[in-house]
Amino acid sequence: MAEHALALAINGREHQFHDKLVAYSSTATSGQYSSEVETVAVVGLGYVGLPTASALCHGDVRVTGLDVSEDRLAAIKRGDVDLPEDEQAGLAAAIADGNLLLTEDASVLDESDAVVLCVPTPVDEEHAPDLTALSRACATVVAHVRPGQTIILTSTSFVGTTRRLLIEPLEQQGLTIGTDVHIAFSPERIDPGNPDHQHSRTPRIVGGVTRACAVRAASVIENMTDSVYLVGSPEAAELTKLYENIFRAVTLALANEFSDICAHFDLDPIEVTVAAGTKPYGFLGGFPGPGVGGHCIPCDPHYLLWQLRQHDHTAPLIEQTMRSIELRPERVVDRAVQMLGEAGVEPSGARVLLVGVSYKAGVRDLRESPALPILSGLARRGVRVAYHDPLMPQIRLPDGTSLSSEQTPEAEQCDLVVIHTVHPEIDYSWVRDCAQVLDATYRFDIAPHRQVV
Repeated sequence: MAEHALALAINGREHQFHDKLVAYSSTATSGQYSSEVETVAVVGLGYVGLPTASALCHGDVRVTGLDVSEDRLAAIKRGDVDLPEDEQAGLAAAIADGNLLLTEDASVLDESDAVVLCVPTPVDEEHAPDLTALSRACATVVAHVRPGQTIILTSTSFVGTTRRLLIEPLEQQGLTIGTDVHIAFSPERIDPGNPDHQHSRTPRIVGGVTRACAVRAASVIENMTDSVYLVGSPEAAELTKLYENIFRAVTLALANEFSDICAHFDLDPIEVTVAAGTKPYGFLGGFPGPGVGGHCIPCDPHYLLWQLRQHDHTAPLIEQTMRSIELRPERVVDRAVQMLGEAGVEPSGARVLLVGVSYKAGVRDLRESPALPILSGLARRGVRVAYHDPLMPQIRLPDGTSLSSEQTPEAEQCDLVVIHTVHPEIDYSWVRDCAQVLDATYRFDIAPHRQVV
């Protein structure tokens, strides 16, 4: 078990809480609740499931990847997936060696010792949880359950999801949890595009229904990481994941708000944030940007807010945080229009190019990207919008408008360039020739004349 430093802003006394952590050790539990896990099925091969399946292949198990999409399976087989280069090579080798089998046939679940569910959990237009895909996946797993199996849910959801979709249906079939079948929740901790946060170096949390459930699930999860910690229930693990992402949401909302405060004082928010970050206790900062995108931060807090509303409970800080995050792209639109006006250019008919549209540098992922409301907001003001992103050849705006990435942008044809996402190893030197540059990342030093939001 690798030693892991707690990331707590409690004045440097984190060491006092290490005894609160229950670390899983395969040697310490040898012979207790032991069960040989030779085959693992990963249900869902998306942004979480595929890296999970690939990471499991490094352990001493045979892995089967199950997905309902033939197109997704075909894309994985030909290597058309959004993974770092080294992980793509490992994935290709696992498929070629037969260590990872790909299928859409759910009958593979019948022969699997363990099942890991990695199904997306988005929110709908009203910010209510959309468990359509997860409910179907859990129902499929329940239909194919066999005695002795270990079932692990990793998808982020509201507290009680594991109990509602797995534990209760299995008990209704007459199975005893912890004896006949073992159930746990172990939230995914995927950080797309960040090579520093690999599976093997990222600790995982496991919450089992019983001690036996937790130990069996941890024995599966330890194939991916050096550190596994146990909490007392699936519900505790579910709320842990929500807390992690809500904390990040609050931090980012505060960073964006502080950038506006810095603008009032004509100060650089990056300089102020980095300076504050030199304090070794009591500060965990973030950097401002054009908004917050991806599968986690803009969505997951709404799962808790939705659940709390069902019980007439409020969480004002979280509610305001999510409202602030939702409004951030419009702040970028207002600043872009302001810059056009200051340059004597009417927004109606002006040409604005957005640099980068994926929600995060280095990933081909448009989910919840602030780029979409920014482009839509500019278009509503009469602006002629375009974008440049080699990782995203085509996109569709919320109103159905389709746009294609400009492969060779011409600086002189742009009234304004907005820097949204800067991908690594891409040449952006042409931006220097653009008359007006709005840097929504606050870190685009290639154009010295840039202005920030």
